[in-house]
Amino acid sequence: MNKRTVAIAGTFDSKSEEFLFIKEQIEKTGLNTFLIHTGIFSPAFEPDITNQQIAQAAGTDLTEIAANRDRAQGTKAIAQGLEVLLPQLYSEGKFDGIISAGGSGGTSMVAPSMRALPIGVPKLIISTVAAGDVSGYVGSSDIFMYPSIVDVAGLNSISKKIFTNAANAISGMVINLSTEQVFEKKVIAASMFGVTTPSVEVGRRLLEEQGYEVLVFHATGAGGKSMEKLITDGHIAGVLDLTTTEWCDELFGGNMPGGEHRLEAAAITGIPQVISLGALDMVNFGAVDTIPEKYQDRLFYQHNPMVTLMRTTAEENKKLGEKIAEKLNQVTSKSILMLPLKGLSSLDSKGHEFYAPTIDQVLFDTLTANINNPLVEIISLNYTINDPQFATAAAENLTQLMNTQNHYL
Repeated sequence: MNKRTVAIAGTFDSKSEEFLFIKEQIEKTGLNTFLIHTGIFSPAFEPDITNQQIAQAAGTDLTEIAANRDRAQGTKAIAQGLEVLLPQLYSEGKFDGIISAGGSGGTSMVAPSMRALPIGVPKLIISTVAAGDVSGYVGSSDIFMYPSIVDVAGLNSISKKIFTNAANAISGMVINLSTEQVFEKKVIAASMFGVTTPSVEVGRRLLEEQGYEVLVFHATGAGGKSMEKLITDGHIAGVLDLTTTEWCDELFGGNMPGGEHRLEAAAITGIPQVISLGALDMVNFGAVDTIPEKYQDRLFYQHNPMVTLMRTTAEENKKLGEKIAEKLNQVTSKSILMLPLKGLSSLDSKGHEFYAPTIDQVLFDTLTANINNPLVEIISLNYTINDPQFATAAAENLTQLMNTQNHYL
């Protein structure tokens, strides 16, 4: 049996010493290495994949770029080409996991191609930016960002320790790579927030009793993006999207936006889906002192010292209804929108802080008036979203849709 292989992607022209050290550490574990040169100029040692091959994958000739010493244009060509080439190399069995290292430029050059690899493929970037906000690099993937502590510039007592630990980490992931088939069962994606947990938990248990595997995504922006990507990539058979709160943050400046394409993947691909309005009564902010000045006179609930929730208004609910209707009007197969008439979250029920039936009614009326796709069935139920009767109906509706459409993977 062939030994497993770790790909090393890096600028072998400017950081050859560092990458040779990483290569040596990985090979000490008994693994093979596969070298991908992402630099603009000639490498200090021979790679398995040249920078010219990468650029050609993007339809670019690197020779002229290198002659002009145009690093910015070269970096762009490498990033675009690697995003095309790396998944191809993986599908051909050239490597089992991948590691890279660099500053913000080097990280931005390899991150898109790593994001294009399937979930579960070990991916690690040693980076100078790994201690900050890495969402722009990681996106909805499972890239492991490893802080470099010092710059990726030569070997010293700190960098050698970091490089060794990172090399051992990627080696351990590859050596112990699970051979278990991902997505063996029919998979359902479900969206959940703390204030919709009771509903989603009931729905999850009912669906699992029917033999489905349920992947629950926390509606924190990153969760919604990950769910949309898995749907787009064809891993999901049905969607229980009860918690669409990320649209509140997307439209009104909260800190957990799900992106402008939230609610599109299932609609466009025709995956059976049941949608509801979980936590559309709130916009998420951080600590109290981070709330924008324009919102200072609003109704707030401090969930914890680092999370402050703001109640949505009737005007905001109208905008939310219009946006969600716009997305649902794109559906290409029958979908169900369920309206919980008694409340949208655990805070929006009688006797609780955000309870405001007249404000919620604006949302319900806007959706009803603006959804014109005959494939969308709107079901109104006289429950809160967290009542077990609502959750049971949602799970049963999804099961029926999936059985009717026979849209299994």
